[in-house]
Amino acid sequence: MKISPSLMCMDLLKFKEQIEFIDQHADYFHIDIMDGHFVPNLTLSPFFVAQVKKLATRPLDCHLMVTRPQDYISQLAQAGADFITLHPETLNGQAFRLIDEVRRLGMKVGLILNPETPVEAMKYYLHKADKITVMTVDPGFAGQPFIPEMLEKITELKNLREREGLHYEIEIDGSCNQNTYKKLMAAGADVFIVGSSGLFNHAENIDDAWLEMASQILAAKKEVKPHAYTA
Repeated sequence: MKISPSLMCMDLLKFKEQIEFIDQHADYFHIDIMDGHFVPNLTLSPFFVAQVKKLATRPLDCHLMVTRPQDYISQLAQAGADFITLHPETLNGQAFRLIDEVRRLGMKVGLILNPETPVEAMKYYLHKADKITVMTVDPGFAGQPFIPEMLEKITELKNLREREGLHYEIEIDGSCNQNTYKKLMAAGADVFIVGSSGLFNHAENIDDAWLEMASQILAAKKEVKPHAYTA
């Protein structure tokens, strides 16, 4: 499993310490950009991305929970983003143009589905994605309960990837923790976005918190049977 810690859940008073540790151990940094309109919350910004970039070598994945993603793509490229992850709900007839802009600026493309949004919504540009993220909670706030119906969507994406010969990673955003790791792996997940319940609340010290998370994932992996979940 690949791991992508969600920086909206980190301890900002330990910014340098935690970024440097994550950079040595994780596969991605997950950075939520919210505008207070698409979701009722405000979090991180292109300025924050630029500060992380000063310390990080791992890819910075910027998840745009914003009504107008076109206002952020260039700013985030300048700040050092490596991935831009877009919601089909916000593309508003501009999907192909915005995806091409992300690529033109040297970044990779992620697509992300809200719980109620079907895979069908991105049918015509799904093949352009490097990564597809399934929201297993409603977007906007940390600590929400897991939505079990999303396991079927994960397996749908896995089966579609195999059937069509596509190469996107399947990433999970929302309530990735000890209670869900096994189910998510069995359904076909490749990447866990870990936040408060999956990483940062395990211990005061990031080293200890990471060890606890890793042991939980390893234990879950040992229990997963191939094709344990089918849609």
